[in-house]
Amino acid sequence: MTEKAKDLVEIRFLSYNAVIMVTKFPSPDEKFMRLALKLARRGLGKVSPNPMVGAVIVKDWRIIAQGYHKAFGGDHAEVDALKNAVKDVSGATLYVTLEPCFHYGKTPPCVDAVIKSKIGKVVIGMQDPDKRVSGRSIDKLKQQDIAVEVGVLEAECRALNEAYIKHRSTGMPYVTIKFAQTLDGRIATAAGHSRWVSSAESQKLAHKLRAQNDAILAGAGNIVKDNPELTTRLVKGRNPLRVVLDSNLRIPTDVKVFKNLDKAPTVLATTAWDAKEKLGERRALGLDVEIVPPDADGRVDLKALLKALGKREISSVLVEGGAETITSFLRLGLADKIVAIIAPKIMGKGTETIGELNITDMSQVLKLNFTKIYRSGVDIIIEARL
Repeated sequence: MTEKAKDLVEIRFLSYNAVIMVTKFPSPDEKFMRLALKLARRGLGKVSPNPMVGAVIVKDWRIIAQGYHKAFGGDHAEVDALKNAVKDVSGATLYVTLEPCFHYGKTPPCVDAVIKSKIGKVVIGMQDPDKRVSGRSIDKLKQQDIAVEVGVLEAECRALNEAYIKHRSTGMPYVTIKFAQTLDGRIATAAGHSRWVSSAESQKLAHKLRAQNDAILAGAGNIVKDNPELTTRLVKGRNPLRVVLDSNLRIPTDVKVFKNLDKAPTVLATTAWDAKEKLGERRALGLDVEIVPPDADGRVDLKALLKALGKREISSVLVEGGAETITSFLRLGLADKIVAIIAPKIMGKGTETIGELNITDMSQVLKLNFTKIYRSGVDIIIEARL
């Protein structure tokens, strides 16, 4: 063999060895937790205000049961998995994405069911932030001589339930701002025409987002101008609670969101506590009126409104517009996530998606972390966290 050939062989060997050294194969715990996460996602839009949770039971390295929280009020993931077991679970390992519940709610405490089943070990993705649970179930399992491991794929488990975590940690819902705009940042023409900026595929995506959130919020300007229904129609899914901002009760009573109250419950958020006649008319329609303190400009105080919604067990809110409402949420730092639908269109003069944020220096700009970029029909979708 020539020296050149020897050098090539050595380089290839070193390259192969380097690949072996940097390749990280998932541990069995990670493998089973990923399956639990996959199961948990099936509960999206069905279990709130509860979290999405998945569970897998393993014995002798074989999966003997799977389960997940299917619907609010139904069995939690651990109990669902225990009921689905194909053999005795005593001594088995339970993988669950969230710490088992400790308290009585719609169902009894899951931690008691786990203990009663004689499970030998529990691997937990993350500790529950709910003060009624947080760490108490973990301690109780350990007191029963059940081995416990916490933190397997914790980042993924936290990402799955970011709305639940925020609600349980702060009392306020997780806020997603969604808008469809042209490439040059317009959501409507100068004359106010906005149907349709995005493609049919993206309109279905918007309805899917509605079904995944507890509430959908829109401002008075958007309701008066576009007269939307704010319901889930283009995909299968629930209708979220509709929240309409109307500080001075200027929305006429014949708009769609006030006429189709049989389709979705609707909260009218206003500061006009003393407009008794108008309030009476709207309550007579069946609207749930929420009196909110005014901000410095006399409009609905959005932070106070979010706190009120949090008390109603609303853990996620989708803000759909219009531009003034979107701008207010961003200016006040109340948004957690943005879903921007970018259509391959240029409009020129028109309504800007986002208005004045009082930014005078580049150091003040709102910084985003792009989490997903993908296509929807001819549009580009950008998902980002603030």
